[in-house]
Amino acid sequence: MSFYNLLQQYPAAGLKNRLDEISSADIDRALSQSKLSVDDFICLLSPKISPEQLETLAATAHRITSQRFGRTIQLYAPIYLSNECHNGCKYCGFSADNHDLRRKTLNDEEILREAEHLYQLGFRHILLLTGEAPEAAGVDYLEHAVKLLATKFSSLSIEVFPMSQMDYQRLTKVGIDGLTIYQETYDQDIYPELHPFGPKSDFCYRLEAPERAGEAGLRRIGIGALLGLGDYLSDAFYTGLHARYLMHRFWRTQVSVSFPRLRPAEGGFAPRSIVTDRQLTQLICALRLLLPDAGLILSTRESAELRDNLLPLGITQMSAGSCTAPGGYEGDGGDGEQFAISDHRSPEEIRELLAARGYEAIWKDWDRSFLDRNADSNYRVSHN
Repeated sequence: MSFYNLLQQYPAAGLKNRLDEISSADIDRALSQSKLSVDDFICLLSPKISPEQLETLAATAHRITSQRFGRTIQLYAPIYLSNECHNGCKYCGFSADNHDLRRKTLNDEEILREAEHLYQLGFRHILLLTGEAPEAAGVDYLEHAVKLLATKFSSLSIEVFPMSQMDYQRLTKVGIDGLTIYQETYDQDIYPELHPFGPKSDFCYRLEAPERAGEAGLRRIGIGALLGLGDYLSDAFYTGLHARYLMHRFWRTQVSVSFPRLRPAEGGFAPRSIVTDRQLTQLICALRLLLPDAGLILSTRESAELRDNLLPLGITQMSAGSCTAPGGYEGDGGDGEQFAISDHRSPEEIRELLAARGYEAIWKDWDRSFLDRNADSNYRVSHN
């Protein structure tokens, strides 16, 4: 059973009805559980949660995170390889409709220059990003870029277009060990409106990309919804359900969840709904209780103050010193951003902040030499 089949078992109307009927006693019951059910998770997302209950939720999330991850935060940085794209996403600065954007795809020299910049700052975990324009930055281009970088970095992940299982396997062989892919919104009614043309308009193909990556043997898979595109509570719930499904099906894969809130982009799209700091805090804490072993990621989309405050409540990974334009670190591509970042602190400033709070910044916790590619037969189990 794919996640799409599971998604149909939790219609949005039923979720809304359940949220409407939740009582304070239901929330207290969910807070008392050592292992959350799906219904418990819904209760902990409820807008009816009181300040006292939210405080209890936050304290529990902090305790679980400390037990499972200690006082460590993994740092990573993105390299935007290309902003060329054929998709018409209404909310993205890379949209094909954004004719004012200066398009750029990095060549070998530029890739290595960007990589050296981040390497000198201490990063050993890198996330590679592109738009969706196969003739400019397709699988062949990515394979070549990975070969350029594989000897320099301990871990390379991609946040690009959805691929076939065969293409994920192809990139795994040259050094990719992680995938990040956001569904953006799980609302099938508004998804076509937000993605009117381009390959990304295929809801199901994108939804099942993490499963194809899992079948291909990727070590890490990250998902998330772009909060503000659709109904916040629905997307929050389905994100948790999706991560839970992936953790059960691919039990040896490290599953992580990101919490991007819609930020200003060059395309000029305004959020349909505003997700408040309190709502974001509640979601992060509820997900920590639902998924004690999942990585929870907070990027530079968020303000420095908020990232500092959320640090003890479940976050395990943070980006630092990010630029969202191809060539933005060392070249001349800084005017082609995908979205505006909010936390402009340098990686060293983030490291110092973590140390002051009693946390250790982790620059490297993996090496591809650990991979035993002969263990594929033991890698996956079926979801029941």
